[in-house]
Amino acid sequence: MFSYLYNPPILVKRIFHNFAWESSKDKVLFSFDDGPNPGTTEIILTSLKKKNIKALFFLVGENILRYPELVKDILEEGHEIGNHTMRHSIITKLNKNERREELGAVQKIMAEDFGYKVKFFRPPHGRFPFGLADELIPFGLKNVMWSLLTYDFKNELSIVKKTVDNYLKGNSIIVFHDSNKSAGIIEESINYAILQAEKNNFVIGGAKECLS
Repeated sequence: MFSYLYNPPILVKRIFHNFAWESSKDKVLFSFDDGPNPGTTEIILTSLKKKNIKALFFLVGENILRYPELVKDILEEGHEIGNHTMRHSIITKLNKNERREELGAVQKIMAEDFGYKVKFFRPPHGRFPFGLADELIPFGLKNVMWSLLTYDFKNELSIVKKTVDNYLKGNSIIVFHDSNKSAGIIEESINYAILQAEKNNFVIGGAKECLS
């Protein structure tokens, strides 16, 4: 079982080289976990739209069913959607059949209800077992990790700022959270990351180009 915070060590990235730890292009990718969530998804979409930024939203199946209109909003704004399991499950605590059910349920909902094929996966809490890459193949999914975890779920902007200052690079995959835990600072967190990217002359790209 593996779980990594901030920017994972190079050795780990080399061992699991078939996972996306960084953008494949010299561009920064913004990603948002755990949504959709009323009260934060709208803020995120508005903040991104102001700068014409396209992001990758890793959605939880149960939330997709609860808030389909927010899912439609994400898609209409031109963002990509990723699979974050049906119930935000820690997949290392599940057997293979249970993991297959968690992944397959989200794939089915997105395909049948929205006509959308999900191509990316992120394990909740960043925990994954050996052999995950093989388990994702039947679903056509690519595992996307990160190189900058903002810790916005702590709801303290100072932590986000410190993390961005220390770990932001030109090919970073950044993780924010689309949840009540980050609601108080999500707009400021996004704006700060954008500001720092601009100061460093980093380009922010979308999932299709950053994960190709």
